Amino acid sequence: MALDVLVAGGGLMGASAAWRLSARGHRVTVLERFGPGHDRGSSHGTSRIFRLAYAEPSYTELALRALPLWRQLEEESGRAVLTLTGAVDHGPPEVLERLAGVLARAGRPGRRLSPGEVAERWPGLRADTAALYHPDAGRVHADDTVAALLDAAGRRGAEVRHGVRVTEIRRTGGGATVVTDTDEALVADAVVVAVGGWAPGPAAGVVNGLPPLRVTQEQPVHFPVPDALEWPSFIHHPGAGLRLPGGVYGLGSVDGVKIGLHGVGPVVDPDHRDRTPDPAALDRLRAYAEEWLPGMAGTGPEPLTCLYTTTPDEDFVIDRQGPVTVLAGCSGHAFKFGPALGELAADLVEGGPGLPRFALGRTAPTR
Repeated sequence: MALDVLVAGGGLMGASAAWRLSARGHRVTVLERFGPGHDRGSSHGTSRIFRLAYAEPSYTELALRALPLWRQLEEESGRAVLTLTGAVDHGPPEVLERLAGVLARAGRPGRRLSPGEVAERWPGLRADTAALYHPDAGRVHADDTVAALLDAAGRRGAEVRHGVRVTEIRRTGGGATVVTDTDEALVADAVVVAVGGWAPGPAAGVVNGLPPLRVTQEQPVHFPVPDALEWPSFIHHPGAGLRLPGGVYGLGSVDGVKIGLHGVGPVVDPDHRDRTPDPAALDRLRAYAEEWLPGMAGTGPEPLTCLYTTTPDEDFVIDRQGPVTVLAGCSGHAFKFGPALGELAADLVEGGPGLPRFALGRTAPTR
């Protein structure tokens, strides 16, 4: 039976849910607070990492579910959004052994490399102690992805409304009523809440067990090197020769080689944040590049800011209570899974099971 579904939020998560719901024949309306292509949340920019290599096998499985959906999205939208360049993980050998084992059990290739072999193949990149190369990885163009998802959903009948802010969600009968900032009341069979750092507002009072969401302002940088699109994505894991908490990630993009620290920015209010780059954060990344990225020599980094919204255990929240499905805490490493998480949201809206790892009210240790 086709349902009337309102999706609050038109970033990656909301757009992915809208695409998969509309593909199943549901009547979908997306309500996005900001304009098309905005940079106020977590889904903008030109680059995100796609990879299969995870220490937690369930994330590798989820990325494998996403891969054919990425290709389907490209076919439906006519946009190329995923480029496989391969990826290099480097750092403590025990970390890489774990990653290699998960890839092997999933039947995916991975090759161990010495730092010398890394330097020979990618002269701009210096590896630490040991390295693992896996070809099923690369980059996703973030802005183009969101546009492609909304376009593909629209071709299947979804309506996308920009400049509409959801202020309240109420359960009404067997469905829900969504109230907007213009006091418009919209009635639907189901609601998907996918508003990133703003999730506690619309979700308050309609779902229980939403874990604390930490909203931070992160500051990656782009180094405008001419061969940026030839770079693999890479993750430098902490330990061994690196003492930066969370490690460093990097990848090529049309804006240069992007590098950043993982989840170390200051806590902010998403409505009232100063997006002025932090000189200390910029200096840390510049110093890192001087030591580990010889390919950046002679270039100046260009900083940018974005929002991270994370849970204490860094696992996502993707669950349903009654007519309300919540997608939250998806920053930091969720982009690569986007279409698969949209499929999971569609399952939940239709009354299907979710994944215990992403459940509301779960009990999990802080990482």
